[in-house]
Amino acid sequence: MRVSPSIVPADRLDRDIYLVLEDFGVRAGCAWRETDETDTDLETILRDLLSGQYAYPVRIVCFNPGEGWSRDATSDVADALAQRATDTDAEVPSALQDFIAANATRRFDAQLALPLPGAA
Repeated sequence: MRVSPSIVPADRLDRDIYLVLEDFGVRAGCAWRETDETDTDLETILRDLLSGQYAYPVRIVCFNPGEGWSRDATSDVADALAQRATDTDAEVPSALQDFIAANATRRFDAQLALPLPGAA
């Protein structure tokens, strides 16, 4: 069997890449968010989710082209988001709190901080 060369540049092969599937509502549906290649690491995804750059995340996938694997990372990211929010007392948008509640695999004893409407 003949193997085709990779379309991924060699200097970008060996790292984990995270992509977010977001729900844009009934009319638009779900779509994988377009993102700069430098913003696909786990730390950036966590920061962007907590800062509200993704309104209604549905699923998060992770893949590594160099190692040849992909997986659903939704639960891992939900756990990391909940842990980050409790560690830093970050305000968590309600849609993101729903995402965490639906996908986290661990129980978090601390109450996540919710943004209060009209609070500055």
